[in-house]
Parts: sequence; structure tokens; C-alpha cells
Amino acid sequence: MAAPEAISVSQALADAKACLHALPTMVVAGEVTGFRGPNARSGHCYFQVKDDAATMDAIVWRGVYASAGFELRDGLQVLLHGGFDVYAGNGRMSFVAKKIEVAGEGLLRQQVAELARKLEREGLMDEARKRKVPRFCSRVAVVTSLSGSVIDDVKRTLARRNPLVELLVAGCQVQGPGAPATIMRALGVAAAARPDAILLVRGGGSFEDLMTFNDETLARFVASCPVPVVTGIGHEPDTSICDMVADRRCSTPTAAAESVAPALDELAQVTESRHLRLANAMDRMLELRREETEALGKRAGLASLRTVERGQATLDALASRATAAITSDVSRRRLALEALASRRCLTNPYAMVEDRATTLELTAERLHASLPRLVARRGEQVGMLGMRLDAAGGRIAVGERALVDPLDARLRRAGKRLFEPYEALLARHAASLDALSPLKVIGRGYAIAKDADGHVVTTVAALAPQDAVTVLVGDGEFDATVTQVRCAQKED
Repeated sequence: MAAPEAISVSQALADAKACLHALPTMVVAGEVTGFRGPNARSGHCYFQVKDDAATMDAIVWRGVYASAGFELRDGLQVLLHGGFDVYAGNGRMSFVAKKIEVAGEGLLRQQVAELARKLEREGLMDEARKRKVPRFCSRVAVVTSLSGSVIDDVKRTLARRNPLVELLVAGCQVQGPGAPATIMRALGVAAAARPDAILLVRGGGSFEDLMTFNDETLARFVASCPVPVVTGIGHEPDTSICDMVADRRCSTPTAAAESVAPALDELAQVTESRHLRLANAMDRMLELRREETEALGKRAGLASLRTVERGQATLDALASRATAAITSDVSRRRLALEALASRRCLTNPYAMVEDRATTLELTAERLHASLPRLVARRGEQVGMLGMRLDAAGGRIAVGERALVDPLDARLRRAGKRLFEPYEALLARHAASLDALSPLKVIGRGYAIAKDADGHVVTTVAALAPQDAVTVLVGDGEFDATVTQVRCAQKED
């Protein structure tokens, strides 16, 4: 077996980057640790995100952090929206966040989430386990508080949609200590009456008010109830453990009542539809019997018909094979075309520029971070050499200095001549950098505007009224809001 062809480190990292970019956008939850930022020069943030078992590097660019509306710190639980990327300079993989949010879950919400995962692992939330609620319920039991307005809403809804539905009511406590026990007792009473379905409902409230319906014992009782349970707890965004294990979950108590009580006009439509289906089925049956009767009188000509049918079957088989071959070729070409269309350079033309900008930004960060350390190391080395030179000079006898001093002068002159061309080259480069520096242009009264993502604004078409921008001037920067956009008049 031939050995795989060796590739360069750059190619390996490029392949890894392409694989990571092919992943869909992810939302990662974790705790911030090792936070460094915002960087004094760039404003970017670098840190790690961890959970109980793993840690990963994360980067938040300046514009993303500025639009987040809160400060990152160690120990903060966050949600990061983005994807992974590899920096070619050192091969390090980091998660680049395009949006950050505070997770904000307290201990109570975490306990509810853990209970939901536990019951899900046990299969209590599987759709295959849940019972089917009858389409037409003629006998419905309602389990709720008798002192609230929910029971009145349910009664009005059932009376409006179908007054023929028989309603049974089992009162209970829906909030506070001891409420789960009263709900389970009411569910038992309702199930003993053998209705078609049980409505477990209550009105809206805070997360703490709805904690009754996140009780593990109550959730298991709802899942094991012998009668299908339909929940309508709180409002649209509220979802409790009981909602997850119930046979049907509705957004509100009114919606739960509507789901088990079809309107009379709907019943009339269904009855009419079934009448038409029955009539059509009878017509088809009579037509089939007529055709069978006529076929009995034509048996004499069946032999010739079979020959024709065999020939037709052969032609049909050839046509089917040709159709399959054409379909297969078209599918293969479509897959090839889709593979070409899904390439990153076509789906995101700015990807190459963004990658180069990211690489340049990270390289600049490393350069600015390494220069002070290099200067410090060189200073330490020069200091040590000076100390050694002073020590050696002290050991030279006074009589021998007449020989050393001329050599020292020659050495200094030679060193000066060696450094002269480099000093001139450095001066020219410094002058060029100073002439090209945007800071010098800013110092003359110009400014640079950046949008909320940190990109330099080069055209007014990229802005709209109420957009937030950051304006850099000679001695700092300030934030501004666009109030009006005016395009320059083009000359004919």
C-alpha cells in the first residue's frame, strides 16, 4: 500500500481551516475564564470558555464586543454564536464569536434543565410514547384552580365551539407549597371519570409561579395518567416539564380548549366530506363490477391481447431503463454543480479578504507583543556585556592601557562605520512610515470612521440613519450616530 503524499504545514492548516469553515454556525454555552481584554490597541478580547470537562480558546472582535452591551469577566456564563478558525501563524484553533449573550440561567433554571434532560433520557418525552388525543372529544375534564379566570375562559370556549361537549371540573391549587400534590389528586379524580381527554391548565405568571409544573413527581404522574393529558400552562413562551411529557402541549388554556372541542361547522364539513367519499367509493365499486362483467364476454380475444401487452411491456421496460439512465446522469451532474456552487469562495466572496484581515490582525498583535520583550532581552544582554567589559577593563594593568586604548579607538571607529548604512536605511524607512502613517493624516484634521463591526467606512452607501459609528481623530476616538446620509454629486 502506497504511503500518503506528504503536504506542507501551510497546506495542512489550510485544509483544517476549510473543514472548520464548512461547519454550520454554532451556539456554545460556557463559563468565561482567563479573560484578557479589551486589547489596549485593537479592542479585541481573548479568553477561554470552559465547562466541567473541557476548555477552548475564544476571540471576540472589537465591534462584536462593543455591540454586546455588557462587560465580559471571568466566571460569567455566556452564549457564543460563531464558528471555529485556525490561525496559520501558530496552528492554534479558536472559536470566533460573531455574537455574544449572557446565559443568565440561575440555579433554579439549571435544575429544571437538568430534570428535563433526565426525563428525556428515560423516554418520557418521546412522541412514540405519547397517547393520541381523540379528534372529537365528547367528554372533557378540566384540572385547574376554581378561583381564577381560567376556568371561565375554558367554559366559554367550549360553549362557543361545541355546546354538546360534556365538561367535568376538578379543582386544585396551581401555585405555592403543596400544589403538586393537589394537582395529582385532581388528575386522579378526573381520570376516574373516564373522559376522552384531561385539560391541565393555568394562567400566565413568572418563572417562579410556574415552578409547580416543573415538579418531577407531578411530571411522572402526568406521563403515566391513563387518560390523554392536554396542557395549556401560562402564555406562548412558557414551557414547563409537564408540557414536555404531556400528550399534547398548547400555548394557552384557551388554545387547549379549542384543540379538544371541534366547532360544529367543522363537524358538519367532516360529515359531508365522508358522505362524498362513501358515495365515490360506491361508484368505483359498481364501475369495477361492470368492467369485470364486460371482461367475461371478451375472453376469446385475450390471447392476441396478451401478445400485444407483452410487446408493450418490453417497450415500457426499455423506456423505464432509458428514463433511469437519464435521471441518474442528471442527478450526477446536479450533484457536481451543487458541489461547485457550495465552495466557500462562491458562497462568501468576502471570506478570503476576511481570512487575510484576521491573519494580519493576529500577526500585528504578535509583533506588538514581541517587540517589547525583544528590546528587553537585548538590553539585558548589552548590560551583561557592559558589566563584563568593565570587569575586564579593571583587570588591565595601567602600563598595558597604552596598547589597549588605540585598539579601542579603532574598534569604535569600525563599529560606527558598520552601523552608518543601517542607520541611514532605518532613517529612510522611518520617514516613509511617517509619511504613509494614517495617524499623520488624522493629525492634520482628518478622521477615520468605523462601523459597528470595526470595518472602515469607505462609502456612504454602507451607512443608514441611526447607525452607530466610531470616529478616530488625532488624540483619540468618539462614538457617534448617523443622522443623515448624503451622496456626493457626480459630475457629467
